[in-house]
Amino acid sequence: MGRVIEVNELTKRYGDTTAVNGLTFTVRPGHVTGFLGPNGAGKSTTLRMLLGLDTPTSGTATIDGRPFRDHPRGLRHVGALLDAQDVHGGRRAAAHLTALARSNGIPRRRVDEVLEEVGLASVARRRIGGFSLGMRQRLGIAAALLGDPPVLLFDEPVNGLDPGGVLWVRGLFRRLAAEGRTVFVSSHLMSEMENTAEQLVVIGRGRLIAAESVTEFAARGTGRSVTVSTPDVSGLAAVLSSEGASTHAHADAHADGTLTVTGMDAARVGELAAQHRIPLLELSTRTSSLEEAFMELTADSVDHLAGGH
Repeated sequence: MGRVIEVNELTKRYGDTTAVNGLTFTVRPGHVTGFLGPNGAGKSTTLRMLLGLDTPTSGTATIDGRPFRDHPRGLRHVGALLDAQDVHGGRRAAAHLTALARSNGIPRRRVDEVLEEVGLASVARRRIGGFSLGMRQRLGIAAALLGDPPVLLFDEPVNGLDPGGVLWVRGLFRRLAAEGRTVFVSSHLMSEMENTAEQLVVIGRGRLIAAESVTEFAARGTGRSVTVSTPDVSGLAAVLSSEGASTHAHADAHADGTLTVTGMDAARVGELAAQHRIPLLELSTRTSSLEEAFMELTADSVDHLAGGH
C-alpha cells in the first residue's frame, strides 16, 4: 500500500529569504516518520511544496515518483492536514467532508466512517465555527483519512488536543504505519515525537541535519552523564573534580546522596572510587534524550526566521 516520498535538492526562496535550501531526504512506508525543526526551519514550506501548494525555486518533491499535482483525485493518494483552522466555519462537519468526498470520487459512506473514527460522529451536524481547536484537528484528520490514502502528511497535528486526544493520535499514526502506509508528521514537540515516531527527518535553516532513526539521532547528542550514589558525596565529588570531571550533587553532602557526573565515563568513576576506598551504592550511565539531542544539534538554527515553520 505504501508509497515513497522523495525530496531532492529542494530549494524555496522568497525574495532574499531562503526558506528551504538544497533539501534531500526520503520517507518510506511502514513507519511513522517525524519531521522536526525549530520554528522557522522550513517544515511547513516543505510540506506545501510536496502538496503542490508552493512551487519550488529548484529541485523536486514527489510522492510515488510524481508531483502531487499529477495525481488525479488526490485524496485517494495523499491525505494531509496542514492547518486545522483553514476551514469554513459556517459549514457543518458532515457537509464539509461530503463536499470533499464528492469532488474526489469517494463514496458517501466514508464520511460517516471517518467521523466515527475520529470521535466526531455525535457533532457531525454542528457548524464548524463552534468547534474547539482540538475538534478542528480531529476534523482535519478525518479529511486526511477520507480517501483511505497510502500517504499521510500532518503538520503539528496534536495542537489543541487534550491528553486523551494526544494518546489517540499516537495510536492512530502507529496503526496507519503498521498497515503499510507512509506517515509523515511535522512537529516541534520533541517529547511527542519520542513517543510516536520511529524515523526522523530533522532540518534547521532549511537544511538537512539528520535523516535516521529516533534512537540513532538521540545517540548523536553529547549529553552523556554518569549517575553515582554514595554515602560520601563530598569526598567523591572532590576526587572526581580533581581528575577533571564536573559534578552536581542532588542531596545534602553529609548524607547518602547522588552525583551527576559529566566529562568522565562510568568505568573511570568506579576506578577512582575504589582507589580512594569510597563505597558506591549505584553507578549508571545516562544518554541524551531526543529533546536534549535536538536542542544541541539545532542550536545554531533557532534564531533563524525563514518562510516556513
